[in-house]
Amino acid sequence: MLRIAGVLAVVALGLSAAHTKVNKHKPWIETSYHGVITENTDIVLLDPPLVALDKDAPIPYAGEICAFNIHGLEAPFKAVVLNGTSGEGQLRAHGLVDCELQKEYTFIIQAHDCGSGPKGTEGKKSHKAVVHIQVNDVNEFAPVFREPQYHAAVTEGKIYDSILQVEATDQDCSPQYSQICNYQITTSATPFAIDRNGNIRNTEKLSYDRQQQYEIQVTAWDCGQKRALHSVPVRIDVKPVCKPGWQGWNKQVDYEPGTGSKQLFPKMHLETCGEPLSSVRTTVELQTSHIGKGCDRETYSEKSLQKLCGASSGSTDLLPAPSAATNWTASLVTDSGRDSDLIFRFDGRQAANIPDWVVPQNLTDQFTIATWMKHGPSPGLRAEKETLLCNSDKTEMNRHHYSLYVHNCRLVFLLRRDFTQVDTFRPAEFHWKLEQICDKEWHYYVINVEFPVVTLYVDGVTYDPYLVTDDWPIHPSQIDVQLTVGACWQGGEVTKPRFTQYFRGSLSGLTIRPGKIESQKVISCLQACKEGLDINSLESLDKSIKFHFNPAQSILVMEGEDLENMNTAVRKVSYINSRQFPTPGIRRLRISTTVQCFGEDTCITIPDIEAVVMVLQPSEPRITITGVERLSWPVSDLRARGGISLFLDLHIISTVTRADAAVHHTARRPGVLEEIIHNLDYCDILVLGEELRPEQESLQLQRSALLGKHLDATNSTSGMSIYGVDSMSNYEQVIRQVRYYNWQPASLIERRFRLTCSELNGRYTSNEFNLEVSVVHSSEAGEHVNHMVAPPQYMQMVHHPSMIHSLYPSHNSGVPSAATVVIVMCIAALVVVVVLGIYRIHLNHQQEVKLEDTAREADMTWNDSSLTITINPMEKLEEPQAAEEEASEEEEEDDEEEDDEEEEDEDDITSAESDDSEEEADVQLPRMQRSCKKGQNWDKTTISY
Repeated sequence: MLRIAGVLAVVALGLSAAHTKVNKHKPWIETSYHGVITENTDIVLLDPPLVALDKDAPIPYAGEICAFNIHGLEAPFKAVVLNGTSGEGQLRAHGLVDCELQKEYTFIIQAHDCGSGPKGTEGKKSHKAVVHIQVNDVNEFAPVFREPQYHAAVTEGKIYDSILQVEATDQDCSPQYSQICNYQITTSATPFAIDRNGNIRNTEKLSYDRQQQYEIQVTAWDCGQKRALHSVPVRIDVKPVCKPGWQGWNKQVDYEPGTGSKQLFPKMHLETCGEPLSSVRTTVELQTSHIGKGCDRETYSEKSLQKLCGASSGSTDLLPAPSAATNWTASLVTDSGRDSDLIFRFDGRQAANIPDWVVPQNLTDQFTIATWMKHGPSPGLRAEKETLLCNSDKTEMNRHHYSLYVHNCRLVFLLRRDFTQVDTFRPAEFHWKLEQICDKEWHYYVINVEFPVVTLYVDGVTYDPYLVTDDWPIHPSQIDVQLTVGACWQGGEVTKPRFTQYFRGSLSGLTIRPGKIESQKVISCLQACKEGLDINSLESLDKSIKFHFNPAQSILVMEGEDLENMNTAVRKVSYINSRQFPTPGIRRLRISTTVQCFGEDTCITIPDIEAVVMVLQPSEPRITITGVERLSWPVSDLRARGGISLFLDLHIISTVTRADAAVHHTARRPGVLEEIIHNLDYCDILVLGEELRPEQESLQLQRSALLGKHLDATNSTSGMSIYGVDSMSNYEQVIRQVRYYNWQPASLIERRFRLTCSELNGRYTSNEFNLEVSVVHSSEAGEHVNHMVAPPQYMQMVHHPSMIHSLYPSHNSGVPSAATVVIVMCIAALVVVVVLGIYRIHLNHQQEVKLEDTAREADMTWNDSSLTITINPMEKLEEPQAAEEEASEEEEEDDEEEDDEEEEDEDDITSAESDDSEEEADVQLPRMQRSCKKGQNWDKTTISY
């Protein structure tokens, strides 16, 4: 046994020695490796490939490779044996590698053979080899700009190589993907360019006036052609070259009517670019020549304006609005499109003959001629006389008694006196040479004649004639004269009478007033502008600032030495329009400035600036007349001395539609109706149907009703016109006192009237208020009984639809039987002859007292509840017998004859009373004019105060 064990031990030792001798060599690998791995993958590509060789091959285990070991500082790689016999291996990453975290890795690798067994027991190690691995980048990131936005400022008029530089970055790790290769401006049509380095430059000179700021968008690409996800905004401000001038002003200023004075330049200041100034002079000019007659003036009629300004009465309007009564201007060309401002245009072919009844017959030594005129230079080399107004012989001869004409841009007034007035060589022609005559602008001309002195006013400024020529007086003759406008009438010394010396220009408001001259205060009022420049808070203006307005307040000149005080003063300049309903549209502004510098060096120049004031459209008023539309009066009241009142229940209101601010943004929402107060300039009472017959009826208005008011009135067979600029309440008071009188109303059944009112010469007109007056006819006896029994209130009131209808008539309910009537009439026929005279005298006295009480009651407030309609019971009876009827008719004829005689007596008394009392004179057609011509509608002598 012992010998067997010893043999086995010897065998084992022999085998071990034999095996040790088999694994003689260690594995072999390259000394260094270079590898590449793409980020986000795990396979490393090595160069050379990972292969371990062992010379012990093909001996099992000893010639096989069991492992590759990596030695390094936390290298995220592992080596795997792909084939132990061939020694092939592969390098792999533990996870996905990120180039942005680490671009390269270096570590040691070593190969191990299997040694003596599959587990590598007693294996040998190769030498250590160095492995260098580079991580390949993937273009996963887009460029991003360093700043969220870029801003730069440039001065206008320059070309810059680089205004600013934008810069974008890329988070990729490789130069290929992390570098920015291109920039681009994505905003189209901009005067800028950008290069590959992000430098922005301008391609043309920039202008501050054209555009003060540019905003462009810029994007970037990396070298892998990946574009930035978001563009970056770049703002480039254009600064003006420091130019001396006014800054901080708006080109348009909106003006709301009725807001008073509004500042025009609240933030304006003068930029001097650091130049020291010794003085500043600024002129602000408001240009309104295109508005109306040179500016926004009141567009009332000439008569209304004269009454408003306190002008002397008795003027004659030679260019009134065309109408049936003033038809001589119907053939002239009018331009009344500017808010009812009546303008006549003459082109050298139109003229008008003034009717003889209009022409003032005696101018005396004092008179006034006034007109608005717009005139330019005459065409042609040799200018002819252009006549505005001419009074010449109508036939046989060609003498000019007085005329006003333009010749070679000179205004000439001719006045030839008669031998009956003067018999010596006296002044006859007065010449003025002024720029205004031919500047194609509106001017107001007034010629005041205090013979032999003649004074011309142009826009309120006086001018003496530069030349006065004398002439002999005109010999007296029986030749009629003709007054013309727009040319001169040549009725003699020619084969055919014709107009000559035509006027070319525009005229308005041509009036002539004999016997008086106008004061400068009235002239200034008549031509005053209602709009102009103003200084806001004048009391706060620095005392060192000197300022001056022209008379029309359209030009303001300011001068000062301190620049800041001057800036403050200019900011206070305002626009004001005092009209309640101004003419809408633009008014141009021009600001010119001159400065003086210290020393003798060249001083800076301040350019003029232009702006506009936009006057907005005013809210148009709606004038409404309401009142009783139907009246019934008995015959006796129409014959009464006071007549009947027509418009006792009259009311005049005016409303405008205001935009509701709370619902301003709501579509189709009506505005708020608001009552306003404004003036009226005339109200016309027109007779509808047949005109009034002056021999038996008229409209009346006591003169005392007009006292203390700016109102006047004219009367004719067509109706009555009340005119003058005054309040609606004053018009109400006057119209309520208009009375209708008819002293022969036997055949009258009804009369109809129409009332209309106007503001601004027809620019705003009221509704047409129609009034119907019915006449209640009854027998004399019935009238006597009715007046004695019941109050004489015969008015049947029908209210305006806008009012509440309330009628409370009371009728006589008792109607006598036919038999009773016959008995009464028989008795009356017997006793009337005896008591008729006494009864007549008593009845007349009783009726006069009753009518006076009626007139007083009608002037007081009406009470609808007390209105009664009295029915004559005699109208319901049957016809009496023939004999009784004849007797009754004879009685009525006798009564009518006596009534006619009494009415004539009353007429005589009334006329005498009117002549004796001037304060109670009525505005009516005088009864002594009953035989006047039917074709003459208006009578100048109707009203004489």
